Amino acid sequence: MNNVPLLDTPIEYLSGVGTFRADLLKLELRIFTFRDLIQCFPFRYVDKTQFHRIQDLDESAAELPVQLRGILRRVEVMGETRSRRLVGVLREDTGQSIELVWFQSIIYLEKTLVVGAEYVAFGKTSWFNHKPSLPHPEMEIVTTENTTLANAFEPVYPSTEKLNARSLDSRARRKMVKNIFDKLQPETLGECLPEYLMTAYRLMPQYEAYYNIHFPKNQVDLEAARRRLKFQELFFLQLKMLKNKQHQRNTIQGYSFERIGEKFNEFYHKHLGFELTGAQKRVLREIRHDVGSSRQMNRLLQGDVGCGKTVVALLAMLIGIDNGYQACLMAPTEILAQQHHEGIAKLCEPLGLTVAFLSGSVKGKKREQLLRQLKNNYINILIGTHAIFEDWVEFDKLGIAIIDEQHRFGVEQRAKLWKKANPLPPHILVMSATPIPRTLAMTLYGDLDVSVIDELPAGRKPIKTVHCYENHRLRIIGFMKDEIAKGRQIYVVYPLIEESEKLDLQNLMSGYEALTNDFPKPEYHISVVHGKMRGEAKDFEMQRFLNKETQIMIATTVIEVGVNVPNASVMVIENTERFGLSQLHQLRGRVGRGAEQSYCVLMSAYKLSEEGRERIRVMCATTDGFEIAEADMRLRGPGDIEGTQQSGVLNLKIADLAKDQRILQAARDIAQTILEKDPNLMLPENARLKHYLEVMAQTAKIWSRIS
Repeated sequence: MNNVPLLDTPIEYLSGVGTFRADLLKLELRIFTFRDLIQCFPFRYVDKTQFHRIQDLDESAAELPVQLRGILRRVEVMGETRSRRLVGVLREDTGQSIELVWFQSIIYLEKTLVVGAEYVAFGKTSWFNHKPSLPHPEMEIVTTENTTLANAFEPVYPSTEKLNARSLDSRARRKMVKNIFDKLQPETLGECLPEYLMTAYRLMPQYEAYYNIHFPKNQVDLEAARRRLKFQELFFLQLKMLKNKQHQRNTIQGYSFERIGEKFNEFYHKHLGFELTGAQKRVLREIRHDVGSSRQMNRLLQGDVGCGKTVVALLAMLIGIDNGYQACLMAPTEILAQQHHEGIAKLCEPLGLTVAFLSGSVKGKKREQLLRQLKNNYINILIGTHAIFEDWVEFDKLGIAIIDEQHRFGVEQRAKLWKKANPLPPHILVMSATPIPRTLAMTLYGDLDVSVIDELPAGRKPIKTVHCYENHRLRIIGFMKDEIAKGRQIYVVYPLIEESEKLDLQNLMSGYEALTNDFPKPEYHISVVHGKMRGEAKDFEMQRFLNKETQIMIATTVIEVGVNVPNASVMVIENTERFGLSQLHQLRGRVGRGAEQSYCVLMSAYKLSEEGRERIRVMCATTDGFEIAEADMRLRGPGDIEGTQQSGVLNLKIADLAKDQRILQAARDIAQTILEKDPNLMLPENARLKHYLEVMAQTAKIWSRIS
């Protein structure tokens, strides 16, 4: 391994690791090299700068860790079978003693502990009859070499049961990291940030930051190391994304839609029937600028359920049609695609445009005819499901493609759209009704232009949200009957579809039985929809509800996306505490589609966690999707928000998007300024940045081969 740079050395070559332990580190923590090990940062620190005295120990602070120093006076095994334990006595220089107790690893400890030696004992006290003892303390013998170790913040690393069982716990990993730093020199690690950046923002050098994140002497050094490494991580993420965006803008041409023509103007002035909101007009101007610029549009359109994204998408498609091109719109489910088709076909009827529908269920001669018309440019707008991505779907002149519920489609599928247009790729507009916090959008979609519709159309009444416990059940049933008597429809949503012994939940099927007693036939009719039903059965039940043949739809979260029933005015969510905030908000968005007042009833158990209580409080306090998304990220962390896990972007090692928003914004602004002055990073002062981006790109290629 002599020719391999130190930090790229495979982890099995680190002293004390070997092949078996290396395989465990790779499997459990994705640690393959020395570099991976030093980039697996501690998640907390134990303050070992303070020594306690036995006489000062406080029974009321039993859960707080203590550090004692003294001579180990006695060690003996006591008790039989289950009560067998190893008991020791530590005596400090004041003459005071404390009992040490271990119930595990007794044979190993009995052999290794040295009676008469001086030790540092660390752990949490236990009290019996007002007398302290120290169960399972960490023991470190005091030698001339390690006396300084006690004057530091001790790092605690993420671990698993398998790692702990194979002596790869936090303590062992500290020694492994120390072993690397004994060999590592500042020049070996190098520096990736330019001097002018480090000076301007008072950033610690990279070597010092890595050392101090693992072995800080005090809180000041630790914070400086964290600040440097968080900035570095977020800065290079933004620099890479902004460079990609720059490359896309400068090199990828798009069709130029120069004119706003007859179809657009006729629809906008004669058939729209209402005034667009200020936010819709702003977004439309952004789209018009993109498609008229001879560059390919790549824009994300965000907005809450019911904010009017579809009308903006239709107007964007009409711009393409007026310039002689075809358009398509894709939705993740057949029922949502059908609803888009029905709505858009109706709006386009007075314009004399042909709007076709394609899904996997369109077969035989009907499909053949549709594909022939599409290829011959008889179809202006094609609306459908994933079927549009298939190779056998050929357009004559595809100019603009809209993707609804963007997070339901993979990157590969979106890339297939590029091949549908010839010679240039179509303009792409991706829409999402799942609001994403601004910092998360900057990170996940930093290479896209982002538009936001943050106003609801005039006349929409905010949904009233209330929280109820089980003792309100009869009142809720009465309220549901009153709403049905007014001609309204109701959703009842459950988190589970089968009995679960672990989770004490009222499941969907028992809920269905209870509701059939409260809402008996023939006066009431109930639909049931859940994820384990076949597609046709699910669509049949949804269609019945849409056609007002049933008044109540009992469902799992399959209705979260894709059902537009303006007549549904009540959403009852059972076991609310089992849902995430964004999911609750998406579910609530299924009502409030019409002009009538709508309601969302959050049913929950009496016993709620702090987080569950906070989720319900936020839901009752606001209907703003972006506020809810921010709260969701604060509570759960960005990795759990739908669509982010698969992206691969959020593999952040130290930065936290919920807490480090200011660092992220600063990192993006600085990256933007640098690229404006030096787009290709050719200036000598930016040589480190260029080199580091090249290394990142090379590492990404290696990872793609490993995956």
